[in-house]
Amino acid sequence: MPDFKSDPLIRVTIADNPPPRLDKALAQVVPEAAALSRSRLGKLIEAGAVARENGEVVRVLKTKSRAGEVFVIAPPPVGELVARPEDIPLDVVFEDDDLIVVNKPAGMVVHPAPGSESGTLVNALLHHFGAGLSQVGGDIRPGIVHRIDKDTSGLLVVAKSDRAHHGLAAQFADHTLERHYRAICYGVPSRADPRLAGIKGVAFEEGNVVRISGNLARHKTDRKRQAVVINSGRHAITRFRVLEDFGAAALLDCWLETGRTHQIRVHLTHAGHALIGDATYGGKRAIAAKSIGAGAIAAIGAFPRQALHAFSLGFVHPVSGEFLQFDADMPQDMQDLLVALTAS
Repeated sequence: MPDFKSDPLIRVTIADNPPPRLDKALAQVVPEAAALSRSRLGKLIEAGAVARENGEVVRVLKTKSRAGEVFVIAPPPVGELVARPEDIPLDVVFEDDDLIVVNKPAGMVVHPAPGSESGTLVNALLHHFGAGLSQVGGDIRPGIVHRIDKDTSGLLVVAKSDRAHHGLAAQFADHTLERHYRAICYGVPSRADPRLAGIKGVAFEEGNVVRISGNLARHKTDRKRQAVVINSGRHAITRFRVLEDFGAAALLDCWLETGRTHQIRVHLTHAGHALIGDATYGGKRAIAAKSIGAGAIAAIGAFPRQALHAFSLGFVHPVSGEFLQFDADMPQDMQDLLVALTAS
């Protein structure tokens, strides 16, 4: 059992309007540097490693907390994070002496981190390519030039040589890569909608393109989320257009001028058209039965992740100078959702 007198301790104060579960309330306020996910906090609670300020150990996840209440966390010592090869299948779209393009499945983290030490894309890359990856990113992120969210599927480019890594990183920094995503959102964005037209940062361009400009920064009370902010944060621009209109939902083509954490997800939520399945930003939404069929409503409610796929990736090869373009079809879960929406 942790020693709350001698172990290294993390002391946190519960924020206003805390969630009813203690693990969620702690996740909102624990320092980012502690690298404690909600799931890990839950395990620490059950292990007796969380106590109130008076020393009372709390072991029940559903324990309620109050704003201003202080809790003490005694996390066990964490060993050095090591990325080890694992025999995990990879969908390699392209490979040469300098780089690899892979189609990442939903559910796979890009590189090891506390709470996700194995089963990542890096673990798979190390098994398939061994030491033949760029070391610019260090031992934990060999070859990794950019990331997509765990539950977002689609294309990433990985550097094998250091010169490719530097060249690709420069293109990401200059925002010169072409990245298109397929997204399925609630509702159908339309320039005829006065609500959408009145949202700060939303503009309309030729070709029925919607442009969202909104700085992004970490949410004030939930460190796992990003939020649109004014006069601070990082500049971010997303463009999209509707590919298919299903009445209560739409298939979008989204592309990035900048590449910020959760950018598409946050911007579409800001515009009132959150992604289907996005529990972090969108949640579950009630849909009128008259607007769409029962089968489609069931498919939307059961979709287990944000409906987002990195569909297309285009860049200049950092060594040969050739422009390369790759596409990856939407995974089966998104295709099945579209079938249900089309049949409604």
